[in-house]
Amino acid sequence: MKIEKLTDNKIRIIINSEELLDKKININDFSINNSISQRFFLDILNRAEKEIGFKTDNCQLLIESFSSIDEVFVLTITRFSRSFKNKKNSSKKTNKTKIIKKPVYKFSSFEEFCALCESLSNSGLLVTGIAKKIILYLYKNTYYLVFSDLNLNYSDFRKLFSLFSEFSDIVKESDNFALKLKEYGNPIIKQNALKTGIKYFI
Repeated sequence: MKIEKLTDNKIRIIINSEELLDKKININDFSINNSISQRFFLDILNRAEKEIGFKTDNCQLLIESFSSIDEVFVLTITRFSRSFKNKKNSSKKTNKTKIIKKPVYKFSSFEEFCALCESLSNSGLLVTGIAKKIILYLYKNTYYLVFSDLNLNYSDFRKLFSLFSEFSDIVKESDNFALKLKEYGNPIIKQNALKTGIKYFI
């Protein structure tokens, strides 16, 4: 297992198939919420804290993962600080984590969004069936991609969002920010922005 620090709040874990076999874990275990995957994930977080000081207590986590052709499993973990109502609650440590299921991605420019669309087109990944709606907004001269009602059974879900991390940044408190975009943002592409982007902008 190799742990890499990408930023202060983002790390990458690379695991080969032999390590998974030693732990008696199948890659498919990560797609379901069971005791095996939970225990292994907590072991990964403990190791990340010991090796590079990546602490996740009282944090929200976004977990992106994919497996490569050469049987290497890659996890990208991004942490976000949580807000607590009082000091008493904030002083309590917990290992509970929350996976963001309605992400909002921020692009530095429209060209970055187009670059993502081009990469998706070249990858051969399907861009249908990901979510009920995928809308591209313009808000304060910045572009945001909002996913509504994600289909967590989408076959290329992990690979797709791993690719997203190369071209954009996940927005903190995505659910709340999505509401702000709906009220104040300008919807540029309202229906499956990825499919539209691939069709017209690459």
